[in-house]
Amino acid sequence: MKPVRILFVCLGNICQSPLAEGVMRALARRAGYGEAVSVDSAGLGAWHIGHLPDRRSIEAAKAHGIDITDLRGRQIATVDLADFDLILGMDRRNVAELQRLASLETMHKVHLFMKFAAGRNDDVPDPYYETADAFEALYQTLEAGCSSLLAKLVRPS
Repeated sequence: MKPVRILFVCLGNICQSPLAEGVMRALARRAGYGEAVSVDSAGLGAWHIGHLPDRRSIEAAKAHGIDITDLRGRQIATVDLADFDLILGMDRRNVAELQRLASLETMHKVHLFMKFAAGRNDDVPDPYYETADAFEALYQTLEAGCSSLLAKLVRPS
């Protein structure tokens, strides 16, 4: 497998994108591709810089044997657009903002996560104002998407 650097992006980097980072890292490691897949996450806003992921994201990850307590919120930087091979927004609004930040040279790296990973033109739901059940549903969505993404990276079309 060719090495790939993936950045997952959501609005605040405490719910969707850090959980996606943890899920993808775990799936890649379990499949033996941990060295080839480099994963990070970021938020478009600065509200949660330095913060742990949302406790409900931490709990959803933990329920599936994944520890994301070492992750801290960060805001996307211009250098990220050059440094990563794939920049995957969790929803259309994230993608629109990422495209606004991207240069002509980096625009091709920005994609809607579920569209790129699984061919589905779906947003990943933001569970921030929801209950813990919504975070389990988020986990299931991200696991399915990350599994499809990993398979796509292993066997590019």
